[in-house]
Amino acid sequence: MPCLPEDWPEWLMEDARWCTAQRIVVSRHFARSPLLSKFLLYIVAEAIEGRSSEITEHQIGVRVFDRPPSYRTVEDNIVRNYARQLRRRLADYYANGGASESLHIDIPLGGYVPVFDVAVDVQPEEKTLGPAPSEVQLEPEDTFIPPPAHGVATSAAKRWRRFLGSALLLAAYSGVLIGATWFYAIRFQKRPPVPEATAPLWAALFGGPENSYIVPSDSGFNLLEDVSQQSIPLADYMRESYLDLPLSGLNSHSAEDLRAQQFTSFVDLQIVSALERLPEFNPQRSILRFPRDLHMDDLKHSNAVILGSKDSNPWAAIGESGANFRIIDRAGMQGASVMNGNPRPGEAASYVSHWNKPAHETYAIISYLPNLSGTGHLLLLQGLDAAGTQAAAETVFHPAAIAPILRQATRADGSLRHFEILLHTTSIESNAMGTKVIATRIY
Repeated sequence: MPCLPEDWPEWLMEDARWCTAQRIVVSRHFARSPLLSKFLLYIVAEAIEGRSSEITEHQIGVRVFDRPPSYRTVEDNIVRNYARQLRRRLADYYANGGASESLHIDIPLGGYVPVFDVAVDVQPEEKTLGPAPSEVQLEPEDTFIPPPAHGVATSAAKRWRRFLGSALLLAAYSGVLIGATWFYAIRFQKRPPVPEATAPLWAALFGGPENSYIVPSDSGFNLLEDVSQQSIPLADYMRESYLDLPLSGLNSHSAEDLRAQQFTSFVDLQIVSALERLPEFNPQRSILRFPRDLHMDDLKHSNAVILGSKDSNPWAAIGESGANFRIIDRAGMQGASVMNGNPRPGEAASYVSHWNKPAHETYAIISYLPNLSGTGHLLLLQGLDAAGTQAAAETVFHPAAIAPILRQATRADGSLRHFEILLHTTSIESNAMGTKVIATRIY
């Protein structure tokens, strides 16, 4: 394939490493991600021109992400976050469309200087079978971007700078979280010890030889969906298509933060803290994993506790197959409802939350299900909003509410049958009040 013409020195255009980088950035893996393309071209150009010593996290932040020279990398990890995405996309490119490339560009962990390797036994592109994008392992985030002087996607960056309003959006969201979780933290601090009736549940999740993943919500991803008014399914989340969502109204800095930073709910942190205080909790086999770093294989051979609905934690969607209670989004991300697949007498076919009112009814689902291979267990705590997730967590740890259901689900040998629980609660300023069980399914 020929090297693409660009406004770069002629001698650079003739370099095979540069030509390879140019082909990569116009591939489907990079074409819609100007920042990642800029990142790759910058580090490749610097390396070719003999300035590898200048390829540092701070220099990348300044030259690529328009950070001021005074910025501190210990306080702003955008370079590391984008590097993870860049490594992932490079792996996808060489596993699929770029499998016929004779030169491979790699960015080893621990730095940002690219390494150029000549491929061995390159197969024809159409015959190459590589791992699907969702199967590629994610690496720690380390990223940086090329200098805007070369003109790569600078017009897009300028357009982003004109967008306003992100500060108010994030501030309001953070304020709600802090208020809700402060209230939630007090409740957990006063909660009595976990009763014996709940022991089979926690023993199944944490007491065996398998690893147990605890997966909090991805609040930044949820905000990306809200701003773009698009619901992103799990398959697209695994392909990181949320990086390409249009974010009208946000400036470039805030847009970059939502795409790259790992935001989660403080409510989820309180839930994690409560899990760690359980007698059955095994710190040697328990792994806290952010949703963007989780893999499908993790849920085949391990246990997991997944916090949040699929809008804030797309991995919750794995519990939908065969489930009776499912959360369905409305068009344009304007709220959601719980669908009851097979209503029993006295049950409704759907339960709707009027989320735009300060005090409103809302719903949540607790699901205890088999993992993807049937060798372990998954516990999903899903709410239609923050108060719903809070209600699900409180119910799991509340002896009066959860114990009768667990007794019904406990077999003679002490093991638990899988179950679903539908909850109703009232959200008052994003705090759950008056939670009660309105439907159950025990399998």
